[in-house]
Amino acid sequence: MNKLLVALISGLFAASTFAAAHTAAPAAPAAAPAVVKAQAKEAETGAKAEAKEMNATSKADASVAKAETKAGVKKAKAHATAHKTKAKARAKAAKVEATEAAPK
Repeated sequence: MNKLLVALISGLFAASTFAAAHTAAPAAPAAAPAVVKAQAKEAETGAKAEAKEMNATSKADASVAKAETKAGVKKAKAHATAHKTKAKARAKAAKVEATEAAPK
């Protein structure tokens, strides 16, 4: 229990001295207008680049979605064709069995 109290008190002391050291720091001087203008221009350029990247990404996502849709349609058509072919083969096999089983 004593160790816990010592740890809590020392933590409180360290936090208060840390906070006191940061409040005593002087405020940063005002930035020059040229620096502010350059920072604004840099931010604008960064925003434009980010917008271009987002646009390219959305176009790529759209083309991928379109390709996936086309692939799904082709797959569905292939499955339908396969089912039709199997049904025809089964019908033909049943017809052959029926003719072979018929009395002569």
